[in-house]
Amino acid sequence: MFSLNDSMRYWLYTEPTDMRKSFHTLSGLVRDRMGRNPLDGDVYIFINRHRNRMKLLHWEPGGLVLYSKMLERGTFGRPSGLQEDGSMEWRDLVMVVEGIMADNTTRRRRLDTLRREAGKI
Repeated sequence: MFSLNDSMRYWLYTEPTDMRKSFHTLSGLVRDRMGRNPLDGDVYIFINRHRNRMKLLHWEPGGLVLYSKMLERGTFGRPSGLQEDGSMEWRDLVMVVEGIMADNTTRRRRLDTLRREAGKI
């Protein structure tokens, strides 16, 4: 079953990541650079240099799952609750993916587009 939830632990790889990487090379980054085990059930988050693409690597019973998102406009923000060890909470991940900023004086370009589209409905 494909599912992520608030009972899991989330880890952000803080360096920009080449989004051509897939299961094996991202697992290698988790092991070699983050010092963690990609098969431990935690979720590992990778963002590219332009901050418009994101991949999540997660072990589920039966194998690895790779979630991917590419933005049409704008960029992913930095999670407000990011800890020094790279860990973050589920709610912080949701906020980053949805473009919600903790500091409401900062707006992402894609939020403006979403608001305009919502007004047309």
